[in-house]
Amino acid sequence: MLDAIITMSAMGALASLGLGIAARKFAVEIDPKVAEIDSFLPHANCGACGYAGCMGFAMAVAEGKAPVSGCPPGGASTTKKISAIMGVTAPEMPERMLARIYCLGGHQEAIEKFEYHGIQDCNAAVLISGGSKSCVYGCLGLASCVKACPFDAMYMSKNGLPVVIDDKCTGCGLCIPPCPKNLLELVPENKDVHIFCRSLDKGADTKKVCNVGCIACNKCDKVCPYDAITIDSFLARIDYNKCTGCGLCVPVCPTNIISDLIPVREVAYVHEECIGCLICKKVCPVDAITGESKQLHFVDPVKCIGCTICADKCPPRVIEMRSSQAKINAQTERVIRAA
Repeated sequence: MLDAIITMSAMGALASLGLGIAARKFAVEIDPKVAEIDSFLPHANCGACGYAGCMGFAMAVAEGKAPVSGCPPGGASTTKKISAIMGVTAPEMPERMLARIYCLGGHQEAIEKFEYHGIQDCNAAVLISGGSKSCVYGCLGLASCVKACPFDAMYMSKNGLPVVIDDKCTGCGLCIPPCPKNLLELVPENKDVHIFCRSLDKGADTKKVCNVGCIACNKCDKVCPYDAITIDSFLARIDYNKCTGCGLCVPVCPTNIISDLIPVREVAYVHEECIGCLICKKVCPVDAITGESKQLHFVDPVKCIGCTICADKCPPRVIEMRSSQAKINAQTERVIRAA
């Protein structure tokens, strides 16, 4: 018994010694920069960088095969840290992108053609007659996109629609592929006006299945001063290269499918250097500006919708956008002084 124990112990010691020698002989040296870069990454292993996990991206950056700005979830702060490690100047980051779900047809707005009790996955549900929604373009509400988000930046509302938490969204785009209806897109953060519908049905057909669908009435197209909205295949679409976010299309939509995500819009304020050219007064779509030729103009803060058209058209550039309360206070002070 004792001989067996001694023999096994000796064999274990020899094996350990052999493994130690092999580990040293065949060890692969890792660039210290890789570990340092990896420490600043979000470790969601989302693949948005195009590499197999965060460590794969860190190795690629250290080898000069990937850009220091290649981690969308990390954002500008991560890019700056990686740039410092690599000894390069941090590049100017592209505008932050956020996920948007282009459907507002939840349980209360869209008609269901049958009850679905199968696998709780949108890609499984769509195999049965295109899903339970009467609108074949509508969100099925089974949270496939939510489950795909590695940052907990989405949740399901009580109305059966996914909701994006902007503060948590990294713009990685992993929520997009799981949607069989192609309802999700990455949009620049500063784009706040959206047409939340993807139905290509005629207006009359859309109204039969959903009370918040686009009916291609052309009202938004006609009111847009920048030609940023067009009607294509019975659906209004916004060209974000032209859209300024003026919001004029929002109140004219009869089905309330156009949303303005700006909680409180600023209003225009005309500085005393105004030359009274009347241009701002002429272009204001809501008649919020008053004033005579060659005299200081005034903006009614209650009427002003913050579309910025007057500021864009002002030749001497004396119109600025301010918070509503600041504008009201400034106007009040000016009236008191004038009196």
